[in-house]
Amino acid sequence: MAYTTINKSSAYFDTVIYTGNGTVGRALTTGTFQPDFSWFKNRGTTESHVLIDAIRGASFNIASNSNRAETNVSDKVSAFTSTGVTLGSSAETNENNQPLVAWNWKANGAGATNEAGSINTIKTSASTTSGFSIITYTGNGSSGATIGHGLGVAPKVVIVKLTSGSGYDWGMYHASLGNTKNMRMNLTDAVATSTAFWNDTTPTSTLVSLGNNATVNTNSSTYVAYCFAEKQGFSKFGSYKGNGNADGTFVYTGFKPAFIMFKKSSGTDNWRIIDNKRLGYNPNNAFLFPNITQAESNLTRIDLVSNGFKLRTTDAGDNANGQTYIYMAFAEEPLVGTNNIPATAR
Repeated sequence: MAYTTINKSSAYFDTVIYTGNGTVGRALTTGTFQPDFSWFKNRGTTESHVLIDAIRGASFNIASNSNRAETNVSDKVSAFTSTGVTLGSSAETNENNQPLVAWNWKANGAGATNEAGSINTIKTSASTTSGFSIITYTGNGSSGATIGHGLGVAPKVVIVKLTSGSGYDWGMYHASLGNTKNMRMNLTDAVATSTAFWNDTTPTSTLVSLGNNATVNTNSSTYVAYCFAEKQGFSKFGSYKGNGNADGTFVYTGFKPAFIMFKKSSGTDNWRIIDNKRLGYNPNNAFLFPNITQAESNLTRIDLVSNGFKLRTTDAGDNANGQTYIYMAFAEEPLVGTNNIPATAR
């Protein structure tokens, strides 16, 4: 059984669904903690995704569906609070009478300089308990450059976005694909091979290695990186093979999932996000797509169970026979915590 020191997953990750009211200065409670990384999507319309973090500041936003630079505007989110955020009137985060979602992670506040790598990070905000850190840095364009992530264990997923310029995609390292491979979170592309992303070097307990591709490391440009290390009973980052059957592949995580983001890595298709808060699951799931602005779709695809998830579809984007899919999953609760209370199926 999977034991964990995080008995209450919602102290480090939580999903909040809400209805917009268009009011400037609206206080939105996103959980029991101050979020250090929040991801918003208007579920009812084709507005862009909005991603913010505590290092760059609440008003500095980027979009998972776009290769644009960050923008500094307060009409989406203007501030972080001790239990949430302060919203503006933007349709992307607070459109009147529209359903919205915010996914929220806790790191360690506004962060501090990390001098572990060859590039001194502008700031690193790291939670060694939950295995999540945020890094901001200025690239030097050098293959083999390194940045410190502050987690104390090697991250399994690293997601990087250039913030000071447009035209550069989101780069992702995923441990199940290896250090020679990269994914683009804003595109439908399959996995690609390039030394210029991660310098063919696996992250260590202290450092992430970078190549000289402008997506992750061009001289004098600024970047943000989100790093995730596995924590038993709280997070899992892996892959599965599809079987092309409605009685699909079962993926063991060791916890009842609260959030899953996944993508076919062996072929082209959209990224997908499901969670345990939006109405409809087992097997009717409310899907959102990080790489596009499409409104929420209710699809019959996945069962969320006490110890993982099971595919319930033959759809090629989720469970094609012999195809490989990568995923990131975070817990609603562990299968068994240190309190020895087992999770139950839905």
